[in-house]
Amino acid sequence: MSEVLVLYYSLHGGTTALARQIARGIESVSGAQAMLRTVPPVRSIAENVTPRAVPESGPPYVTLDDLQRCRGLLLGSPTRFGNMAAPLKYFLDGTSGLWLSGALAGKPAAVFCSGQTQHGGQESTLLSMMLPLLHHGMLLVGLPFGESALNDTRSGGGPYGASHVAGMATAKGELSDHEQALARALGARVAQIALKLA
Repeated sequence: MSEVLVLYYSLHGGTTALARQIARGIESVSGAQAMLRTVPPVRSIAENVTPRAVPESGPPYVTLDDLQRCRGLLLGSPTRFGNMAAPLKYFLDGTSGLWLSGALAGKPAAVFCSGQTQHGGQESTLLSMMLPLLHHGMLLVGLPFGESALNDTRSGGGPYGASHVAGMATAKGELSDHEQALARALGARVAQIALKLA
């Protein structure tokens, strides 16, 4: 089985909901398996709190080995002023060893995010997550307009990647039908490309 890594940080559940749909999309592709991972929160020095070695719930924390062995990557974050969240950026800043060795070069990658409002910076957040992936030499995968939900959505989703507008949801982390379809399509697309490249 080719493992496709779904690496994300989530605070209120929207990004987690997208990650789960992306994993479903990956596993709809024969020969592909989703590997869900998260990153620990970033603490200020003033808090003087050591992060737990294992999360209280949800997927385990990612390791550099997870990144090295995966066949493809989907990277997710909530929007933070039009940028990725600090915990995800902090983790990516520690991947220079993989950059030096070229361990991620040539692997397909895509991005996803969740924001509170329709104009909460989703597209710039997706673009900000693409930058380190480009430096690693990864092959960026987007959503083509052949995906019918992309033409019909009034909530999240766009050509840059899957997204969720949390403020439009009726319940915490609840995705619209279009957001779910686009997240699954993005996961399947990365998995299919990863298998072809393998």
